[in-house]
Amino acid sequence: MTSPESLRVPAATPRRPSWRSQAPVVAVVALGGGAGAAARYAASLWWPAPAGGFPWTTFWVNIAGCAVIGVFMVVITEIRIAHPLVRPFFGTGVLGGFTTFSTYAVDIRNLIDGGHAGTGLAYLAATPLAALTAVWLAAGATRRVLRGRQR
Repeated sequence: MTSPESLRVPAATPRRPSWRSQAPVVAVVALGGGAGAAARYAASLWWPAPAGGFPWTTFWVNIAGCAVIGVFMVVITEIRIAHPLVRPFFGTGVLGGFTTFSTYAVDIRNLIDGGHAGTGLAYLAATPLAALTAVWLAAGATRRVLRGRQR
């Protein structure tokens, strides 16, 4: 009689993608990230935040970027088939470089360390709430507009 152990098929180890297959993705994310970060930096130069005040530039950059993410994801996942490098370039690269949640965290720390805890905590709560709302509203509006055009 055979034991259950002898009937067990060894699990296949998942193969990691080779560097060569991932190089185009890494390249487009880097290019898009540079473009998005440059746009965000330009916004901070155009509209600098006052020391100790609410960081409106970072707030609105994050909200605008999240709204664009909502539109973009609906278009490339529900409406059109996109080239495989479009999502990493624009979604991860450009919009990832443009939205700046690392600066958001630094702004909060600077506000709290600078004696503006109330402003820091308001910013801490308002940004993710507004960002998620922007994605949700933009995605819903995009679905309504694009489906209305298909009729």
